Amino acid sequence: MGYIGISQRNPTCYIFLIDQSGSMSEVIANEPGRIKADVIKDLINRFLMNLVLKCTKEDGVRDFFYVSVIGYGINVGSAFIGPLANKDLVPLSEISYLPARIEERLKEDGAGGVTKSKFPVWFDAVADGQTPMCQALNKAKGLLEGWLSQHPNCHPPIVINITDGAATDGNPLIPAEELKNLKSREGNVLLYNIHLSSRSATTIIFPNSDAKLPTQCAHLLYSMSSPLPDYQINYANKAHEMNLDKNCRGFVYNADPISVFLALDLE
Repeated sequence: MGYIGISQRNPTCYIFLIDQSGSMSEVIANEPGRIKADVIKDLINRFLMNLVLKCTKEDGVRDFFYVSVIGYGINVGSAFIGPLANKDLVPLSEISYLPARIEERLKEDGAGGVTKSKFPVWFDAVADGQTPMCQALNKAKGLLEGWLSQHPNCHPPIVINITDGAATDGNPLIPAEELKNLKSREGNVLLYNIHLSSRSATTIIFPNSDAKLPTQCAHLLYSMSSPLPDYQINYANKAHEMNLDKNCRGFVYNADPISVFLALDLE
């Protein structure tokens, strides 16, 4: 895990902002037959499962991280389901033993067959309503103001906004800047944006300019995004041979979000 100074005494947090508007029922580019909301469902649940595994030690799951999943569509608020419904920042140990359900998944066994595996679910696919992104950013800001007052020395919290379109409740650049201005003694809050598209367009990962972005929405999301810190750039370049430079931003267009998370060691 490529983070500095994270411990149970000094944890940090992830906040996911998940677009749950009606357009998330559209098929995602480059994955025929899969709608965006289902892709995000699997992404968030796999992220939580992998994070629990990484933080499991001999004495149990250690609370190096707290996690919030905020949906925005018809409503803006916690998108956890089951026992964690309506909870905001949840410690990882609590997440580990309170999934809403366990699904059985089939996966290839490497020998031409398939095996069954257990897949815990904390978050479901939703696609309804408009895109109140500004409200979601303000919700994250409120959570982080409280978090940072209690954890002033923490590693900078990371906010990941996953969306397929423009905000319908104002200019999100304003609350995004207010969010990024929050900071611990280790640095400013990091805001990353993953733009899912139904268009068959070129994948763009962590660009250092917005010159090649195809839409006005993509330009805006790029402007909202924080520069990647050196430790994540170094990890991506070393582990995934990405050849990122120091001016790149945490913005992704039309890419597989799971690959993005692996590139940043977000799991």
